[in-house]
Amino acid sequence: MIAMPRRLPSWRSLYWLAAGALLAGNAVAMQLTPEVNWGAEDFLLMGLLLGLVGLAGEGVLRLVRTRAGRVLGLAGVALAFLLVWAQLAVGIV
Repeated sequence: MIAMPRRLPSWRSLYWLAAGALLAGNAVAMQLTPEVNWGAEDFLLMGLLLGLVGLAGEGVLRLVRTRAGRVLGLAGVALAFLLVWAQLAVGIV
């Protein structure tokens, strides 16, 4: 029997794993230090935000065909995420 070569995980699966690890990391940090104090609504909002970023990134990768367009689209998604995250962190939104 011929062994099939192992397929490396795609960048898309790595994103979803990293998003889950980010949420899990905050849950662990809450157990270790009182400085991280998230409630259920914080986890829900961050999960929603990371989910929307992932879906927007998927959309950019599926709809845009040029390398430059993909880079600009993903940079725009990342910039929008950071803007919303910063506003939520200081309580503007």
